[in-house]
Amino acid sequence: MRIPMIVGNWKMNKTADSVAAFVDGVRGNLPDGRQLETVVCAPSLFLEKLVEHTAGMPLEVGAENCYFEDNGPFTGETSPYALSKIGTEFVILGHSERRKIFRETDEMVNLKVQAVYRNHMRPIICCDETMGQREANATVHWVVSQVIEALKGVSEEQARTAIIAYEPSWAIGVGTPASPDQIEEGCYLIRQTVADVYDDEIANEVRVLYGGSVKPANINVIMQKPDVDGVLVGNASLEPESFLELISNDPGK
Repeated sequence: MRIPMIVGNWKMNKTADSVAAFVDGVRGNLPDGRQLETVVCAPSLFLEKLVEHTAGMPLEVGAENCYFEDNGPFTGETSPYALSKIGTEFVILGHSERRKIFRETDEMVNLKVQAVYRNHMRPIICCDETMGQREANATVHWVVSQVIEALKGVSEEQARTAIIAYEPSWAIGVGTPASPDQIEEGCYLIRQTVADVYDDEIANEVRVLYGGSVKPANINVIMQKPDVDGVLVGNASLEPESFLELISNDPGK
């Protein structure tokens, strides 16, 4: 059975003080990790303190990005090796904002996936789809190709622990998510692609998330879809009250 997940993506928000306030605000109110896995992915500036503040809590910590080399002359980049050493457990890779604003390619995302596995962390691999692609009926090719490219060189054992997020960029930050049927279509497609690359057993172990305007009012209907194992949440994960409300809306099936 796949344990459902709620992953908060704080993006470029918060200060050290507000991070501490968030942790204090959710402390003692999170479910047992065996029932629901909760993760917060924060700017690298706050990760070490966040790991310290959440020690002993059923709240895991992730980074929002990393580079694909462990060290070297890469000014301004974040080392996956350094992330692993401070206790980071997850890294978001290939987010639509990284692909669009920072011109990250499928090849770069794949190199980062391998770097995250090499440093004993788990990737949250994002697959984008623009409205133009959907209208041109290019959704299938686009999502499938991003999944295939991201998993190149990833072993079967590694793939079992992968988390893949379907996040159509046309639904991010606009207040209205994709429809439940569109969400299920995208997540099912991702799972079938994993089955084609590996096999059905591995595809059934991979957790597939949806990201794009998720909030407390719509999380329940999203999570009821059979191929949706969790959500990747932006704005609604920033404050402890809304984060806890996401959890309390019965996200499990």
